[in-house]
Amino acid sequence: MSQEFEVLAIGNKEGKRMNTKPTINYESLKARVQELEKGPANRAAIEEKLRKFSSEGIPKKAINPVEMIANKLDILDSVQIRAEEYEQVDQSCAKSPVLAVMEEFGYGDIKIITSLSALPGVALTGETCGAVLGGLISIGAYFGSDDLLDYGANARTYAQSRKFLNLFMEKMGTTKCREIHEKIIFGRYHNVADTEKGYPAFLEDKGFEKCGLPPGISARIVAQIILENMEKKI
Repeated sequence: MSQEFEVLAIGNKEGKRMNTKPTINYESLKARVQELEKGPANRAAIEEKLRKFSSEGIPKKAINPVEMIANKLDILDSVQIRAEEYEQVDQSCAKSPVLAVMEEFGYGDIKIITSLSALPGVALTGETCGAVLGGLISIGAYFGSDDLLDYGANARTYAQSRKFLNLFMEKMGTTKCREIHEKIIFGRYHNVADTEKGYPAFLEDKGFEKCGLPPGISARIVAQIILENMEKKI
């Protein structure tokens, strides 16, 4: 079996795992939502960081895999918190996890972040959560290849993407924006595309603050997958 098909086989196993019904710790998730309702501790500092990303791009940095693996738990906590805070300020559940992950691992560019502008809830339709789509973009940008004929890179990216989806499902129980609203964050669905009733109700319910939850979880899972991949190569 070729390497590409071996990786696809792994991805198929992940897909089968996704069909099993996970046990979701809703109490823990809702407790985190209540913490996030308070908003970021230092909004002004986060706004300044976002302005710097906008003007200067995502800074590249030298990566020391051994050092990063040794600090894995700290990195996972940091990436999660930053993704939560970025969403609370930039108001995009799709951009925030990507920005936090790319900042941590020093890859990507600001145009990738820009391209995520339409993806929260798939253009606010209540379909796939923007944090899920952002997580997949983060994985594609990291594991994919600029060589359009690199089929092996495609296969490896599919496998990592399935792993991400499986882990997100295990944590949240769904990838749908509408269901995350109803089951975890608000107890109902806020149709943000409805500017007369839905969006004002979302704002009143501290929507941008509470919706930091999915980006934080997404960014943490992506960072975990990247670090595990680094560890295998050492």
